[in-house]
Amino acid sequence: MPHRHATPLRAAFIGGAVSSAIGQTHFDASRMDGHFRVDAGCFSRHGQENARSAAVYGVSEDRTYDSWEQLLTAERDRIDLVVVLTPTPSHASIVDAALRAGHRVLCEKALAVSSADCAALAAQARSQSQYLAVTFNYSGYPMVRQLQRWIAEGRLGDIHHVHVEMPQEGFLRVGASPQAWRRSDHEVPTVSLDLGVHVHHLVSFVLSGRRPTAVVCDEASGGQFPGIIDSVQCLARYEGDVRVNAWWGKTFLGHRNGLRVRVYGQLGSAEWYQMDPEHLRFSDNDGHTTIVDRGSGEARVAQEARYNRFKSGHPSGFIEAFANLYTDIAQELRGDIRTPGEISPFVFGADHAREGLQMLEAARESARSGRWVEIPAQ
Repeated sequence: MPHRHATPLRAAFIGGAVSSAIGQTHFDASRMDGHFRVDAGCFSRHGQENARSAAVYGVSEDRTYDSWEQLLTAERDRIDLVVVLTPTPSHASIVDAALRAGHRVLCEKALAVSSADCAALAAQARSQSQYLAVTFNYSGYPMVRQLQRWIAEGRLGDIHHVHVEMPQEGFLRVGASPQAWRRSDHEVPTVSLDLGVHVHHLVSFVLSGRRPTAVVCDEASGGQFPGIIDSVQCLARYEGDVRVNAWWGKTFLGHRNGLRVRVYGQLGSAEWYQMDPEHLRFSDNDGHTTIVDRGSGEARVAQEARYNRFKSGHPSGFIEAFANLYTDIAQELRGDIRTPGEISPFVFGADHAREGLQMLEAARESARSGRWVEIPAQ
């Protein structure tokens, strides 16, 4: 069973009302292994929803704030982490204010709507010597971490191709009603801020930080909201002569969340599918295919006690993957896993977010020009 720390860290939520897309998930995941408790919040701009969320989360009335500005001032020395769960377009201003107020910050993806904003937040965090992390939760799945280890150890040989896809159907389902902010595009389309950042993160993660160098992209609008980009297809070149085929969007009926990662090397290939998260499919160059789960002897990462809240055969899922990330963040904040200057391999911040936005900005430019676009070096 995962280790439970005796004294939970104290969190405050900005956004994340019980009616929001992600608030309850963060609340449950942060508390699952006893690493955090939610002590304060400004959960919604709407008074009734703010009060209702505080009651559900067990936050006292005197620590439930009408505005996030009030929270940042009043909770300056009372909490360990501010968790920003508002719509993406508001992230940059809130994160910047929280850092300036001296808070450590965890922000939902996407950190901002542009790479320039990400760079500014990274600089602000460095100047304040403050903690800033972003929730890229899909790499919290034990079998995704197992896949990364296999690649790093050379089990697949030299990697030559990665295929990653994230099809969803929300913009074509009958009665589709996404939030208003998701029905407006920025320089980077909102569908890419929602899904493309995950695609970039997962490729970077399984390839242990290799970065994209060039991209060619096509975008389309085929859903119920004319003029809004809702599907994207990309080809990308990555360091080490790796080719990446990426596809994401919200107009693909039959896919609730069809996130799938396939990695191809000289010695073998591996596949992980989020709708079947407990299994890795491995095929070698002799024609053998093996299905590996947490109970398999070769799944040494996925067998670690922290990932086995119950024995294999009883599937872990999305909230558990989120909880794994919260454990990583708690370990960083407590200094449990690092010496000065070192960080968790599973927690990503503003520089990683900036790289993703640079790739997506290049993809946008490519979609407009019809040409390959080079991605700026770091």
